[in-house]
Amino acid sequence: MESPEYIKLSLSGEMQLGFSPARFYRNAKMTCINLLLNYLEGCSANCQYCGLARERVGDAMSFIRVKWADRKLNEVIERIKQSKVVKRVCISMIINKRAIEDTITITEKLVSETLLPVSVLCSPTIIDKNYLVRLKEVGVDKIGIAFDLPTKDLFDKYRGRNVRGPHKWDRYWQCFSDAIEIFGEKNVGSHFIVGLGETEKEIVKAFQDVRDLGGVNHLFSFYPEKGSMLENHPIPLMDKYRRIQIACELIENGKSSCDKFRFDEEDVITDFGVDVEELNAIVESGIPFKTRGCVGKDGKVACNRPFANSLPGENIRNYPFELNSEDIGRIKKQLEISETLLAPLLTNNDTPHPSLSRKGRG
Repeated sequence: MESPEYIKLSLSGEMQLGFSPARFYRNAKMTCINLLLNYLEGCSANCQYCGLARERVGDAMSFIRVKWADRKLNEVIERIKQSKVVKRVCISMIINKRAIEDTITITEKLVSETLLPVSVLCSPTIIDKNYLVRLKEVGVDKIGIAFDLPTKDLFDKYRGRNVRGPHKWDRYWQCFSDAIEIFGEKNVGSHFIVGLGETEKEIVKAFQDVRDLGGVNHLFSFYPEKGSMLENHPIPLMDKYRRIQIACELIENGKSSCDKFRFDEEDVITDFGVDVEELNAIVESGIPFKTRGCVGKDGKVACNRPFANSLPGENIRNYPFELNSEDIGRIKKQLEISETLLAPLLTNNDTPHPSLSRKGRG
């Protein structure tokens, strides 16, 4: 059941396309179908937080915490064509030389048969600038590049030479720059994971570097993958993730920049470089806390990955749907940990959450 005839489909994709009889929490909809390439020999990379890593602990491979079902590509395409919900398809490459041509083959079928926009989460380690040109020629409109870590040291520690991995920091940034040249500004997205030892200052700088190049930022909260080398690594504290989400949105929409932020002695954000009214408006909008991803033809985020980095429930980290007033209120209480930072956001009726009484350093 190898690619290109077969692909792997996530549990959420199975649900949205009707292969699995289940419902999403709060009636969420998965508006982008993510396809994962698959080969018997697997992925030759060794990213320590990934269930597909070459030296993973367990035999059962998972990706983003769930098993991916083997499906015939033709069957998936037929389900996509019947769907009134799906707005985009994204192909995820793995580090396998066969993935280079198979991605082209699969893209051509998707573009010709579904008429939906197609993204590729590409693997800079095995492709070059000419390959990016080929992707555009066969119909890919957006490219994703998963740096995951915001600094070279962390990249090497979890993905590169320190763990006998093939990935190189400079190669990723060169590929990112090449992709923007070929696909244009705002058509190339970065992936960053919060909670792998980075400081808030480091990841804010990475956001700014991406925006300055003309890219966009997609953000994830670390969630341990069973069977990976980091299956017992803690998730980041909620207040840290919420601050970083706000920082990402402010930088992304140009309302602030890294040089306007202020940080304390531990590089925790203490000032976002905007006034209280602006900060209050951005929190009240709920936009920073929604999933960031490639947009559909309507300009709205299509790649919304329901519950990809947190379990369904009150402590959702990336919201795949519009937030209501209760969600906003909960987020304000999560942010209340930073006593000097967001206190003005709270109304007189808000009371401290008993389990969130200190500034997080997670």
